[in-house]
Amino acid sequence: MNNSLSGWDDTIIALATPPGIGAIGVIRLSGKLSFPIVNELFPSKNLLEAASHTIQVGYLQEDGKPVDEVVLSLFRGPRSYTGEDVIEISCHGSPYIHQQVIDACMRKGARLAKPGEFTQRAFLAGKMDLAQAESVADIIASNTAASLKTALHAMRGGFSARLKDLREQLIRFSALIELELDFSQEDVEFADRGAFYSLVNELTHSTKQLIESFRLGNVIRNGVSVAIIGKPNAGKSTLLNTLLNENRAIVSDIPGTTRDTIEEVINIGGILFRLIDTAGIRQHTSDIIETAGVERSLEKMKQADLVLFLFDASDDLAEITQRVDDLKQQQIKYLLVANKIDQAPGHKEKFAGWEDLIFISARQHLHIEELKEQMTATVVEGEVQSENNIVTNARHYHALKQALQSLEDIQTGLDNLIPGDLLAPDIRRALHYLGEITGQVSNEDMLDYIFSKFCIGK
Repeated sequence: MNNSLSGWDDTIIALATPPGIGAIGVIRLSGKLSFPIVNELFPSKNLLEAASHTIQVGYLQEDGKPVDEVVLSLFRGPRSYTGEDVIEISCHGSPYIHQQVIDACMRKGARLAKPGEFTQRAFLAGKMDLAQAESVADIIASNTAASLKTALHAMRGGFSARLKDLREQLIRFSALIELELDFSQEDVEFADRGAFYSLVNELTHSTKQLIESFRLGNVIRNGVSVAIIGKPNAGKSTLLNTLLNENRAIVSDIPGTTRDTIEEVINIGGILFRLIDTAGIRQHTSDIIETAGVERSLEKMKQADLVLFLFDASDDLAEITQRVDDLKQQQIKYLLVANKIDQAPGHKEKFAGWEDLIFISARQHLHIEELKEQMTATVVEGEVQSENNIVTNARHYHALKQALQSLEDIQTGLDNLIPGDLLAPDIRRALHYLGEITGQVSNEDMLDYIFSKFCIGK
């Protein structure tokens, strides 16, 4: 993408490493004055004559006073991250030194970068498309193997390549349809309607696949909320502690010990699970505080992505069945977990015929790994592969939904044999929304909003 860089002629600077004390800090400059500005502060060598992709070591000085000994990494445009001249200054990790270096460069003509401005310049210079640019922020924010895999795949252009292929196929037919409009008086068809119908079917199928992947993408990016529910003293807090491998919740044989919800995060199989230990659910209690806890438990259960219904393996079958029926009626995704099997001989015979039931002993750590595997399988439904196109961005998801609606309108038009002039607006709309994802169709306000979510220095 070759967007104009007008209005982006100034040179920007920002700390690229996290603020605070550390071994080193990296300060990044980008813009046409990067080399002249740093050259004035670096008497050790004439940077204006230095080759790109080299490293220089020496002291930064301002008005003859040393600021710090630094390592300079030089990148001349267009062979740089932003496509402009870039210098990265590696200095000692004192916040005071960071500020001294930044202030010295700003006095020479640089200005402080806005959030995401380095990556925004890379996008405007055509170094990456918008989907790839957004994946940079996803990589920085990734906290699991799965989220890193999907973000890296997007940054390498895998997701963009798929969208580009879909869009280019549609553009070819769009051009033929538009050509027909120029010869409307001749009553000719340049676009093969049969081939076009097959293409639209293929595009619709591919777009639906991407839309459906958002459910998994949302899990990968944001994690899964899991409510552990059950009667008082079913072992919910013990299970939470066992899953976390630490004593996070107070455990007692006294029913009703947990009065409020407790939330903790655990990484299982590359997916973040937000575990919610709820107050025990029972129908009748005179304790006002426990009653409030039960109400909050029911609320958390309805909001959760997954519910672990934990019960004592020795409990009455009719009571368990009633609770399962309630979960089904409310259309809640759940796993049935029979606890305390070490205290319930004959539990397998008791539950003969029950499907998808997991037997554990939270206290004895029996079959906990099996429970973890089932939790992951329930929300992921297969291994996250690095080559898969998985939609993790809500903006992309909504644009794909709009594109799908346009493709379905095209299909309807073809079914009804409507002329090309009536098909053309739907085709243009589908092209618009597909292009919006990668930035082939964009506006300044949208770009400012997207890049404002980035950290300063990236």
